[in-house]
Amino acid sequence: MTETACRLYLVTPPAVEPAAFAPKLTEALDAGDVACVQLRLKDCSDDAVRRACDALRPIAQDRGVAFILNDHPELARETGCDGVHVGQKDTPYAQARRIVGNDAIVGVTCHDSRHLAMEAGEAGADYVAFGAFFPTTTKDAEFKAEPELLRWWSELMEVPCVAIGGITQENCGPLVTAGADFLAVVGAVWNHPDGPGAAVKAFNAAIAAAEG
Repeated sequence: MTETACRLYLVTPPAVEPAAFAPKLTEALDAGDVACVQLRLKDCSDDAVRRACDALRPIAQDRGVAFILNDHPELARETGCDGVHVGQKDTPYAQARRIVGNDAIVGVTCHDSRHLAMEAGEAGADYVAFGAFFPTTTKDAEFKAEPELLRWWSELMEVPCVAIGGITQENCGPLVTAGADFLAVVGAVWNHPDGPGAAVKAFNAAIAAAEG
């Protein structure tokens, strides 16, 4: 893998039973190149998040894959995650950074906004996330981003960018060629008819084809 290569960033479904999900995560990570796993649970107690971290984090970290928690910088630090991802309505970047420390990864959702991305990048974010690029059933997409945004960012800034929102093996090519450093995917992996391992293989093939 070259430094410029686009890589997969897996995001968990919004509700998982850790013991049942662990084999699926293992299958996905053993199937091909994955840079990162984000645990994104919605409407869960802190204890449920802790249990999920304890069950799933070692699967990623044992394979050299970064494990990032969505929304909860305190829990990310407490449970030994590699970092935290914050949205515009979550903990502000500076506060999240103070909580998790300088060695942890902090990524920031920037929707379709060049201004928000510039602010996050200049503040020290480890990556910025743009989207949604395509219709998605995972969450209500208030914002619509275009591939040109990725091209603008990658030509201007060193900070990596993540593309998210309805990304599939079939539609990811233009995002890769536009300069996405990571493709954040949910349903296209976990709902793949042949299983998450087949999905990761198909994504890696699609990325390689787009990179030519």
